[in-house]
Amino acid sequence: MMEHATTLSIAQPTTLLPLTFLLPLVGTLILAFSRGQLSYRASATVGTASIGLAALTTAALALGFAAAGPQQLTLWTWIAVGDFTPGISLALDGLSLTMLGVITGVGFFIHLFAAWYMRGEDGITRFYTYMNLFVFSMVLLVLGDNLLLLFLGWEGVGLCSYLLIGYYYTHSANGWAGFKAFVITRIGDVFLALGMFLLFTRLGTLNIAEILELAPQAWQAGDTTVELAAFLLLGGAMGKSAQLPLHTWLADAMAGPTPVSALIHAATMVTAGVYLIARMHGIFELAPTALYVTGVIGALTLLMAGFAALAQTDIKRVLAYSTMSQIGYMFLALGVGAYDTAIFHLMTHAFFKALLFLSAGAVIISCHHEQDMRRLGGLWRKLPLPYAGFMVGGAALAALPLISAGFYSKDEILWQALAADQQGLLIAGLVGALLTSLYTLRLIIGTFHGTAKSDNARHAETGRGLAHGLPLVVLAGLSTFVGAWITPPLAEVLPAGPGDATHVGHSSLELLAAATALGGMALGVWLFGLRRGWLRLANRGPGAGLWHLWHHAWGFDLVFDWTLVRPYRLTVWLLKSDLFDGLFRLLARLVRLLHLGLSRTQSGRVRGYAITMVAGVALILLSLALVIQGT
Repeated sequence: MMEHATTLSIAQPTTLLPLTFLLPLVGTLILAFSRGQLSYRASATVGTASIGLAALTTAALALGFAAAGPQQLTLWTWIAVGDFTPGISLALDGLSLTMLGVITGVGFFIHLFAAWYMRGEDGITRFYTYMNLFVFSMVLLVLGDNLLLLFLGWEGVGLCSYLLIGYYYTHSANGWAGFKAFVITRIGDVFLALGMFLLFTRLGTLNIAEILELAPQAWQAGDTTVELAAFLLLGGAMGKSAQLPLHTWLADAMAGPTPVSALIHAATMVTAGVYLIARMHGIFELAPTALYVTGVIGALTLLMAGFAALAQTDIKRVLAYSTMSQIGYMFLALGVGAYDTAIFHLMTHAFFKALLFLSAGAVIISCHHEQDMRRLGGLWRKLPLPYAGFMVGGAALAALPLISAGFYSKDEILWQALAADQQGLLIAGLVGALLTSLYTLRLIIGTFHGTAKSDNARHAETGRGLAHGLPLVVLAGLSTFVGAWITPPLAEVLPAGPGDATHVGHSSLELLAAATALGGMALGVWLFGLRRGWLRLANRGPGAGLWHLWHHAWGFDLVFDWTLVRPYRLTVWLLKSDLFDGLFRLLARLVRLLHLGLSRTQSGRVRGYAITMVAGVALILLSLALVIQGT
């Protein structure tokens, strides 16, 4: 039963809060119930305007946040079972406001760009329905003040991811890519659900604020139960954020339209795991082992994905592995207790990765859906705006010193690792920075420089229009140092990182990080520009073997196929002829034979019945005589 719990005055700022998810929901309902009758322009307008209005609402909330402070709003009591009364309750603080800005702000520009990218496509109403539903679910995820509402949004974005990855469902490979993403992320979701059950059984609540307050009273640091709860939450985060070993779905998710990749698989959904750990930081502070493992997983993922990105030829797959690597940096920051730094990099990453994906989308459409670098090249003159987008976004990705947003957030992560005395994680971060510079230069040179390698590249058509240009220009501006000026209001929500108390050695590390990024760029220019070896490490020998290994992302799909998929299929085949099933089938056959024999006695002939009766009586009398004689 659902009933209104609170009535608020229109003058209160919290009255705007429900609009952030109701507007995308209204857009979803309008598009869904139009039954495909809306025109292309009408569908794009409804889908984009609903997110634009949500972004304006978020901007209004941000302007009033300094004066109003954190806000709480309960719309309904969702469930009432004894003392368990979770509600449709929204909580606005510095963390959720930052996430709202990323989801609705970056999401609006991606929706706007999609109006250009998807022109001429069939099913545009379906596309915008799914996109709006995704934004609705993501907003619900970050605004929910209890884990049950968060989990509802969490499952919603998983569903929308499946629908959008398999948007071009007429090609079976796309459907399987969506299925793969759905199954692997569900594994993480099971861990998250188990973590929720454990917290509820021990603390008696799913309200996040109450959990963070009660946890230190219930457990000491390092207690087995809180470590288990933290590991279960980490498992959920790993699935959604594509971290080792639950990462293999993200590269295949590039089967969806490029705006989908920009929205779900770069700017928002894959960062949900980072948000979850930051939101539940109180649990992880009591679980040092789980926290350290979080950092190690991030370090391993950023290195694995960095090497894999070096050997991809599809421009979207390069960006996909780049996303894994950058999320790995966020997990590394979380693992050293720098929660605010992880969210800062989440924000800047949303700017420059959305820019890179949209610029890649512009290249793909302009080159008639060609996205293999082996068939591109020579595009920098023909596509000046996407080229500028790649240059600015690539500079931020590679953390070009001083002028790019990525430099400030990535440098802060490295500093926090050093301040936490985690030299291993610091070295992994520096090596990852070198790899990032290398594959970024390889991507840009292979796509835009040299000579055109196909007719699609030679006859590239420049994109035009506001929907094409405005998102690229705005996101390019945010990917520079301008984006780094945006300071998320996290001081009252997340604890200070280990590097916030001192700055001794920070300048030296900045110089080392800058030298690493610049050195990687110089090496990239030499390898992929001057030597023109941008495609393969070598044609034979160890270099060719490494290229093959990295091209297949270290063979994780093959390992999973042999250790999980094939044994499962063998088990299914064996159970087809299961012994117990055979026994039951034998019993069924015996009953059937008995029935067949008895049914043949029912001939309908009276003479036969009489003979049978006489024979039966004779047998009975004979049996009795034998028994009497024996006694």
